[in-house]
Amino acid sequence: MANITAGMVKELREMTGAGMMDCKKALTATDGDMDKSVQWLRENGLAKAAKKESRIAAEGICAAYVSEDSKIAAVVEVNSETDFVAKNEKFQTFVAKVAKQAADTSSADIGEFLAEPWCEDSSITVKDALANLVAVIGEKLDIRRFSKIVADDGFVVSYIHNGGKLGILVEMAGEATEAAVECAKNVAMQVCAMKPSFVDKNEVPADFIASETEIITKEALKENAESKKPKPENIVIEKIVPGRLDKELKEMCLVDQVYVKDGEFTVAKYVEKVAKDSGSALSIKSFVRFETGEGIEKKEEDFAAEVAKQMGQ
Repeated sequence: MANITAGMVKELREMTGAGMMDCKKALTATDGDMDKSVQWLRENGLAKAAKKESRIAAEGICAAYVSEDSKIAAVVEVNSETDFVAKNEKFQTFVAKVAKQAADTSSADIGEFLAEPWCEDSSITVKDALANLVAVIGEKLDIRRFSKIVADDGFVVSYIHNGGKLGILVEMAGEATEAAVECAKNVAMQVCAMKPSFVDKNEVPADFIASETEIITKEALKENAESKKPKPENIVIEKIVPGRLDKELKEMCLVDQVYVKDGEFTVAKYVEKVAKDSGSALSIKSFVRFETGEGIEKKEEDFAAEVAKQMGQ
């Protein structure tokens, strides 16, 4: 039986991030073999990981990767259970690698992506690499989504806000001059702050417009009927409803939003000004906005009850 020293435990802990007692158990079980100990931790960690599947991973970070020529870019969201893990260096390094893999992928959806060979070790899949990290970190982790942009006639910029809480990609048509890239970065910050749904009105689905028109019409007619001086219904339908719909769409469409860094411009006018001043064609083609945990129902924990439960066990 090998003599398990504190130095061996420390080395294994630094390699895997596992707890000291777990490292000691692993070394004892494998007679001090470091490689086998790493495998032992993974195997036992994976067994525990299965129990974590019912947990909610709503924290985490977004990360982006942009190719050197700014033609290909990807943004990913990888979730963890706690914000503490989201700040873990191992986790952040892993997410950066996932973003790079997403930029290289030809997968159409997250299922295909998870089944791909992992960029760091082709003998395992992306899903396996994630599971290995779960074994080390001890929390449920989830590669939730990715989005990739290929700019054939333009360029892409990325913007990561608040330590990865938001990840933005903006695709521009035109040459990636210094002024154009700065403009695109400003547009990305606009997307981050103002949360548009579409680039312009041409992207808005007809069924969405029809649905919103119906809702706005009912609201306007109800308000009109309750007014002390009601207007003729045709005036409400022909004048008030279109005005309200137009206002709503301007707030939802990026190019029609008021530019946050200079309220005298819309985003479209700001881009036009940069293009004119730099003597080049420039326009917004697309954007992606990921917000960490967006749409995930977070579980409200009763901390006192959780502590009492643990003590009872």
